[in-house]
Amino acid sequence: MNLRHIEIFHSVYVNGSVSAAARALNVSQPSVSKMLRHAESLLGFQLFQRTNGRLVPTEDAHTLFTEVSEIQERVYALREAGRNLRRGSGGTLRISALPSLALAALPTAVARFMRTHQDVKFDLQTVHHDDLLRKLYERETDVAIAYEVPPATPLGNRWLGEGELVVLYREEDMPDAPPRLELEALRGRKFISVVGSGPIGQIFSQELARLDLELDEVVSARTFYIATALVRQGVGMTVVDSFTAQASLSPGLSIRPLKPQITFDVHAMFLLNRPPTALATDFLKTLGQVINVP
Repeated sequence: MNLRHIEIFHSVYVNGSVSAAARALNVSQPSVSKMLRHAESLLGFQLFQRTNGRLVPTEDAHTLFTEVSEIQERVYALREAGRNLRRGSGGTLRISALPSLALAALPTAVARFMRTHQDVKFDLQTVHHDDLLRKLYERETDVAIAYEVPPATPLGNRWLGEGELVVLYREEDMPDAPPRLELEALRGRKFISVVGSGPIGQIFSQELARLDLELDEVVSARTFYIATALVRQGVGMTVVDSFTAQASLSPGLSIRPLKPQITFDVHAMFLLNRPPTALATDFLKTLGQVINVP
């Protein structure tokens, strides 16, 4: 018996007649009768006997029904899961993001998404560029949000948007700052470096080399968290990504983008043999909207 035979038998058994089973399955009576006869032929015994104008299950049918019911429940659960995925409801999204994106952009997107997808559960964690591949390969996460796609790796990716490098500073240290700052304006000021902090640090380092500019580096911070905390304490000013800077703003601090503008891309990365589900794809659209808000 295949699944169609099982479905027909189950429906006739539950509904008590071929006509009622046909209505329940939204098919014709002849097709139900044909499939039922075919099932009995495969099994080698009768499933129903006609008594006083109605179908009565045989003892063999009663025995078979116990097994069939369990299969039907699993098939029904599978169909419901498929419908939920298609509707974008239910399920768990395992998303990892760089700390800079996990500060504000990711939580904002999750909160917005859950307003219309209340059945969705999230498993969120931070990931550093050096751990990105490992977390994906070891199935610790399904999608990783980061800036740079590792070269020569079997990863798929989707572009979500872009950020830019900005100066984070105390307003009292630069009260008359223009709308955009040239890096030359930081010469002679106490500076907190994040040069060693992944792709963003590398982008900034390359720009300094291009300009042949040397800043007054008073502290070298390995994380953006430390750099922004030092700015808040008046140690100096720093250049970080726009997401970190926005999440770190507090009274007395300001942000200025650079002139010329220095941008970078934000990607969602995943294993090629495990592309994002329909639900994950919908969430990535929401995250992209959050990332691209001016």
